[in-house]
Amino acid sequence: MTAPQPPASTKAETSAKLAFRPLPVPQVDVRGFWGDRVDAVAAKTAGILYDRCVEARMLEQIDPDRPSPGVVIPFHSPSPDEADAQGAEFTGSTVTTQMFWDSDWGKTIETAAYSLYRRRNPDLEKKIDAVIDMYGKLQQPDGYLSSWYQRIQPGLRWTNLRDCHELYCAGHLIEGAVAYYQATGKRKLLDIMCRYADHIASMFGPEPGKRKGYCGHEEIELALVKLARATGENKYMELAKYFIDQRGQQPHYFDEEARARGADPKAYHFKTYEYNQSHKPVREQDKVVGHAVRAMYLYSGMADIATEYGDDTLKVALERLWDDLTTKSLYVTGGLGPSAHNEGFTSDYDLPNETAYAETCASVGLVFWASRMLGMGPNARYADMMERALYNGSISGLSLDGSLFFYENPLESRGGHHRWKWHRCPCCPPNIGRMVASIGSYFYGLADDALAVHLYGDSTARFEIAGRPVSLVQTSNYPWDGAVAIEIEAETPIALTLYLRVPAWCRNAALKVNGKMVDLDAATIDGYAAIRREWRRGDRVELDLEMSMARLFANPQVRQDIGRVALARGPLIYCVEETDNGGGLHCIALPREAKLEAHSEPNLLGGIVTLSAIGSRAETENWGSDLYRAKPPAAEETKLKAVPYFAWDNRDPGEMLVWLREG
Repeated sequence: MTAPQPPASTKAETSAKLAFRPLPVPQVDVRGFWGDRVDAVAAKTAGILYDRCVEARMLEQIDPDRPSPGVVIPFHSPSPDEADAQGAEFTGSTVTTQMFWDSDWGKTIETAAYSLYRRRNPDLEKKIDAVIDMYGKLQQPDGYLSSWYQRIQPGLRWTNLRDCHELYCAGHLIEGAVAYYQATGKRKLLDIMCRYADHIASMFGPEPGKRKGYCGHEEIELALVKLARATGENKYMELAKYFIDQRGQQPHYFDEEARARGADPKAYHFKTYEYNQSHKPVREQDKVVGHAVRAMYLYSGMADIATEYGDDTLKVALERLWDDLTTKSLYVTGGLGPSAHNEGFTSDYDLPNETAYAETCASVGLVFWASRMLGMGPNARYADMMERALYNGSISGLSLDGSLFFYENPLESRGGHHRWKWHRCPCCPPNIGRMVASIGSYFYGLADDALAVHLYGDSTARFEIAGRPVSLVQTSNYPWDGAVAIEIEAETPIALTLYLRVPAWCRNAALKVNGKMVDLDAATIDGYAAIRREWRRGDRVELDLEMSMARLFANPQVRQDIGRVALARGPLIYCVEETDNGGGLHCIALPREAKLEAHSEPNLLGGIVTLSAIGSRAETENWGSDLYRAKPPAAEETKLKAVPYFAWDNRDPGEMLVWLREG
């Protein structure tokens, strides 16, 4: 499909001249590792998402031609992620409705949109068009659009922003609308959501008579930025900025709205506004707290606004929050949020492995945040973490064939944790689906006269510099091999700066331009090699990244990982599975002097590189019935085999372990 051309820049964009913005999905073709995953989403996941939404009877909630559906859940302080604990499910003819189903439709539409760009599917497109038609019929004359407040609880709109997801759902529908427009050229949903955004702008803002609120579940902020960029309408950017600026201000809006509906503001399930990051104005926040997905979405929106407005006050706050997350509260896989209770953060260095919540949506959200931090300029601290979360903690949530899902992503399993077909709170399947389907937009960042290469792998990028078309063709077997070749194609010579990330995990790297060595130390700033020159057709860049194998050790304050070691190769974190190593993985130890070896296995798990080493295994057979003894168990030599974490639970079910005992 031919993608529609983006409109002129918004006014906000002109204030941040050095901003880097992602290339739209239709302008990047991915092949190789990510091409296989996009193909799986296009061939299977996108259709599954639609079918499972229908099976859950979500259509009945948005179709105004059908009777209003079923059972209303008494929510105390709901979240899309709490639904599982509240027994929100569908069985037979019984319908349990959810106030956030519009968000699931939005993400499903977004996944389908990018999948349609990748692979034509007239049947799926027809189904999505029908869903869009229903939303068109459902929309009220003033632009308001919420299936929950129109079909389930009419008359209560804008009365409980803290708990009830109106703006969150609007945000996901906006993102779906932008994606569907970009991928298909169809404007119907985009026009619907512009009318809704106009209505929201008429209700919220700093002007007299408008509400001074914001959503309890952040999402609308980053969606409005996307809408502004897609339409060229600066008013949507201004509304996104307002929601960011207003959050946490006093008097606290959530207190005021609770009193207005006759409720006690203190009768809040989580007892603290840290849960939704509204405990302080955003520029005063210095600690990552609360619900992990909400936090990642908020910081993503903050980073977008910092980029668009050149706002250093937001940038400083974001850097503080980034440091807090990455030095105290992040799993080695790029997963985050250890607690199931609040689906989020607890205390510093609390990173349990077997009970890790590490919701797929949270790692996807970290990818969003990191990619938006790169809007303020190439910096490997953000791109390296984006890569870590992409290759490990996020795509672990999707099976290799695109049909099964993880909600939680623990780093240890005794054999009882497996992928499922669907979830009573189905936020993660379409979230990982839309991220994978749009992966091309995370590869590159474009400024006025520069292109940054954030991710490596087979791909082609098409963009314009000074109104002139340029193509960049990247050839690589990344992440299995670190050799990257890049060719620039332009009809006439073009001056631009090419930024190439040199990952922190890479011990040795070499760079050539047209066969001549480049001094990487001299050329590298913030982890990116900057090459400024007039590029001509056929110019070739060769970047050789050593795929270093590494033993990783946790800060000793992470008590669960003391005396343990994790294995990595390049951007990938590895784990051991029972199917390769037998049961009782906790009995295996890896000596510090053991040699690690990498093996290419093209016929395993779609083609991967495995790691092996000689370790030891504590014997259990000769222990007898004693629970304790005065002598340690005997140990025998064993060969262990590790596979990339993202690929676990795609074969025979069994135990899994990331952090090995060091023996």
